Amino acid sequence: MSWWQALVLGIVQGLTEFFPVSSSGHLELVPWLFGWEDFASESVGSAFDAALHLGTLFAVVVAVRVELTTLVKAGVRHPFSSAQQRTAAPDGRLAWLFVITAVPAAVVGALFDDVIAEALGGPVAVAVSLIVFGVVLWWADRRIGSREMRDLTARDAWLIGAAQVLALNPGTSRSGITISAMRLLGYERAAAVRMSFVIGVPIIAGAGVFKVGSLIADGIPEGLVQTMLIGVVAAALTGWLAINALQRLAARSNFNVFVIYRIVLALVVLNLAATGLR
Repeated sequence: MSWWQALVLGIVQGLTEFFPVSSSGHLELVPWLFGWEDFASESVGSAFDAALHLGTLFAVVVAVRVELTTLVKAGVRHPFSSAQQRTAAPDGRLAWLFVITAVPAAVVGALFDDVIAEALGGPVAVAVSLIVFGVVLWWADRRIGSREMRDLTARDAWLIGAAQVLALNPGTSRSGITISAMRLLGYERAAAVRMSFVIGVPIIAGAGVFKVGSLIADGIPEGLVQTMLIGVVAAALTGWLAINALQRLAARSNFNVFVIYRIVLALVVLNLAATGLR
């Protein structure tokens, strides 16, 4: 793998991890579109995937560090808050509700990640998912909501967690499906975006730990360390920029630009696959 391939994939990961367009789908499509044979090797692809997750994890932790610090402190000190305390956010109860949102995807991912990737992977399947969940995002975002982070309930947490399971499918988008779920539950657009970032921390961290564990067990492919570092830095920087850009967009507009992008990209992929050009 060359340094510029690592740079491109790092930028792609950083942008698509937080924009609602599916990072896993893009990391599958980009090498396919450009014919990068290095990624036909499972060891190279897995190692680089693990590294990129560390980059985006750093970006989101920096972006939501204030909320994370408050939530962690509250969760440790006051795991069960009174009814009166629940009106203030964030508190211990809210912290543990955020943990709940990660449980379904963590369990299903740990047990069936390889099965899901094999059954639902591939350019055509990714393209179909880009369209389907792009339409879901468009439909959900039409709803007018006013709920904020402090309004999160146990029911909401489990429903959002169930939605995150769908993101194990390449082409869905973790941020896209969680934002869609929260919009359908009546959350205000900007609040849904910010919550998606906070909720994403344990999932991204868990995925990173899981992949790094496999990487340590299998060993880093020879000559990949330097290019991995380039990818990590690129993913971290572009991830931080994407987080800030999406928050600004959510404050003043809808997500139609991402819906259009998903559909156009999917149609290009389907056309290339159907005509045999790729």
